[in-house]
Amino acid sequence: MSTSSEAAPQRVDQANNGARRRWWRLPMGVQALLAMVIGGTIGFVAPDVGEHMKILGDVFIRLVEMIVLPLVFPLIVLGITQMDSVKHLGRLAWRTILYFEVITTVILLVAIGLAKFFDIGTGMAISGGDTSKLPGDGKPAEVDFAQLLLHAVPDNVFKAFAEGNLLAVLVFAVFFGVGLAAVGQKAAPVRSVLDAVSEVMFKVVGFVIRLAPLGILGFLAYDVAHYGLAGMTGLLGFLGVVYLGLAVVLLVLFPIVAALFRVRYVPLVRAVGGLAGIAFVTRSSESVLAPLLRKLEEHGVRRSTSSFVVPLGYSFNTDGSTLYQAVALVFLANAYGMDLSAGALLTMVLVLVVLSKGMAGVASASIVVLMAAGKSLGLPVEGIALLMGVDFLADMARTAVNVFGNSLAAAVLDKTGSRDESETTPEPTR
Repeated sequence: MSTSSEAAPQRVDQANNGARRRWWRLPMGVQALLAMVIGGTIGFVAPDVGEHMKILGDVFIRLVEMIVLPLVFPLIVLGITQMDSVKHLGRLAWRTILYFEVITTVILLVAIGLAKFFDIGTGMAISGGDTSKLPGDGKPAEVDFAQLLLHAVPDNVFKAFAEGNLLAVLVFAVFFGVGLAAVGQKAAPVRSVLDAVSEVMFKVVGFVIRLAPLGILGFLAYDVAHYGLAGMTGLLGFLGVVYLGLAVVLLVLFPIVAALFRVRYVPLVRAVGGLAGIAFVTRSSESVLAPLLRKLEEHGVRRSTSSFVVPLGYSFNTDGSTLYQAVALVFLANAYGMDLSAGALLTMVLVLVVLSKGMAGVASASIVVLMAAGKSLGLPVEGIALLMGVDFLADMARTAVNVFGNSLAAAVLDKTGSRDESETTPEPTR
């Protein structure tokens, strides 16, 4: 018979175990919200501690990067083998590129229209920014489309995997999938292995995503401690227009697109909203790529479509980033007193349409595109450096919108693809 002194530690252990179980049973969104509050508090109250907590976020992102390519590769290959023909793949590819181009162009027009309407940046005193904080030591990137093409076609597939080159892996996966489909029944063992690998990786994704609150806590503590609130007041108007533009895209443009293609938008937003929240805090679309593919499949989007469209969209359909770049260019042009006639605005749209696709796979792509576009329009790079003080706040929102945009793209293209199949499938003979 146990004594009261022996029972007390047991009750404490049971209480601790119960608390841990209750924490893990909380919805991921609630855990993320609590992590944001705790991280922000730590960064504000103890900035020295917050500065060192970024390691938690960095470890989480490393774990995510570890699993992205081993999951995406088999999913793309299997998706292609499940298509009826290479002709179907070609139709999906062309529809995808066309959709991306139309949507990003419309978003650019919305962004420039809002920025002009509010006339942001006009009369603002501009002083030199710290260009050392910009990618490439503040030297504007040159767009080399020959290099972009070579970047997308791997000379060594193992090197592409090692470097995390998602675009190159996607290209190789398409060729591998087409080859696998052409071989037919002889390739069944390979398909079986890839199917097993994808299922294992989905399990690994589940393990990693449970650590997202720790990554969120680390990132928020660091951001609040490192950036603080000083020096942001002069750029609040810029941030306000960015957030307003993203809200217009999310609440007006995307619902219209969904209605045109008969996609149920609100259920889709609910399905991927938690993942967009994680992307918002971590400022990384890749942090939710793997679970996003599973969520879309659960929502009814065919794996063969989502596994092709979403990874491609990560390079060519960055809706939130596109809007941010357009607003930023108008802001800086107004601040420097540059001409913003209809011709200049049209030039700005064309430059961003090209550059937003031409920087696929480049690190810090949004800022690099902004630097390259600013150079082509004659904007000094020091002005772009000024925006770095609030870039982390804009980056949160634009990353979340990127997730919603690619989810909608997958749903729309899956809907149009299934419609085409139903129209081309012959009636069975009676």
